Amino acid sequence: MARKKAAPAPAGYTTIDVAIRNGIGIVSLDRPDVHNAFDDTLIAELTEALGALARDDTARVVVLAGNGPTFCAGADLNWMKKAAGYSRAQNTADAKALALMLRTLAELPKPTVARVHGAAYGGGVGLTACCDIAVAAVEAKFALSEAKLGIIPATISPYVIRAIGARQASRFFLTAERFDAAEAFRIGLVHDIVPIAQLDDRVNELLGPLLVAGPNAQRECKALIRAVADRPVDAKVVADTVRRIAAVRSTPEAKEGMAAFLGKRAAAWVPAALADAK
Repeated sequence: MARKKAAPAPAGYTTIDVAIRNGIGIVSLDRPDVHNAFDDTLIAELTEALGALARDDTARVVVLAGNGPTFCAGADLNWMKKAAGYSRAQNTADAKALALMLRTLAELPKPTVARVHGAAYGGGVGLTACCDIAVAAVEAKFALSEAKLGIIPATISPYVIRAIGARQASRFFLTAERFDAAEAFRIGLVHDIVPIAQLDDRVNELLGPLLVAGPNAQRECKALIRAVADRPVDAKVVADTVRRIAAVRSTPEAKEGMAAFLGKRAAAWVPAALADAK
C-alpha cells in the first residue's frame, strides 16, 4: 500500500504527503511531532489535495494514512488555544473549513480507504468514518473526546453517526471514553482489524478489487448510497433506483464491462498487472 516510496504528486504541501503509485492516490498526514493533529494549515492542504485527486484520472483509489506512530490525534492543542480567543465569526469560519474538508473526503467520487494505526481521536475518528472502507491495526485506539474539553464533535457527527448509528454515538459522544480496535469493529467504525505488521498487506488486498471495478460504477455506487441510505422504500426511492440503473446501463463503461464479462476478458479500465492475473 502506502508505506513504500511512491512518485510524489506535484504539490508543495507542508503538513501532508501526497503521492500517486499504480493508480493509488496516497495521502499521509505528516505532522508526526504532534501526532498528525489538525490545524488550519493541515485542513486547507488536505481539502486541496483531495480535490486535486478527485480530478486526477491517474488516481483510481485514495488511501488516507498517517506518518509516524499515530493516525490522527484530532485537533492541535496550539490551534485550539488560539481558537479559544476567536470571535463567533472566526469560530464559524474555522468550523466551515473543517466541515468542507470532511465533506470533500466523504463525497470524493472515488473509493477511499483509511489505514488506521496508533491513535484516532476526535477528528481522527471523523476521518475514519468519512472513508468508504476503514482498516485498523489491532493496537489502534479511538476516542470521541470532545466532551472532555467542554466542546462537541459537531462537524464530524454526520459521518460518525452514519458509521456507528445514533445509539452507539450516544454512548461515545457523552462519555468521551477511549475504546480499542475490537470495539471499533463491533460498532461498525472500521471494517477490518489486523495486527499492525499485516496492516499494509490487508489494505493491499482491498486495493486490487477496487481497481478491477469500473470507476464510473464506483462513483455512481457512492451517489446511490447517499441517495438511498436511511430513507423509507417508497415510490420516490424506487423510481430513483430505476432511473439510476437505466442511466448507468447506457454508459460506455457499462457496455464495455458487459462485453468483457461475456468475452471472458478483463475490462479496459483494469490495470495491466491485474488483467494479466485474471
